[in-house]
Amino acid sequence: MPRITRINPDTLHATPGYHHITVVEAGRTAHLAGQCPLDTAGDLVGPGDPLAQARQVAANGLAALAAVGAAPHDVVRSVIYVVDDGRDGGVPVLGPVWEALNSSALGPAFSTASTLLGVTRLGFTGQLVELDLTAALPDGGPN
Repeated sequence: MPRITRINPDTLHATPGYHHITVVEAGRTAHLAGQCPLDTAGDLVGPGDPLAQARQVAANGLAALAAVGAAPHDVVRSVIYVVDDGRDGGVPVLGPVWEALNSSALGPAFSTASTLLGVTRLGFTGQLVELDLTAALPDGGPN
């Protein structure tokens, strides 16, 4: 029996790549703190550029997963927060950020249960993107 099963029931709408349901058999999980677009010095990457920030949060997500012996295919839940003022006529950012994350090395993480949210503000001044991940840890990984 697989450790992680992803399901799209016929009774729900088709998705653009994620699954409606992710089932994890008993085991260890890692709940990552929101990954922010900060470099190792704590400086904001890509001020005013949501795609640069998406690339940084993907890199940070990969580093956090690796620290617990996990990989993108071990992710069972993702929540992506993107600052979007919601005004008509504004530059659309949600779709391009979703595409940037999916085309990154972290991309397989977004085939699981995933939520993309437009928000008005995030924790750091100038922050436009944040990524929250939960992973099912492989057997025998680091603690």
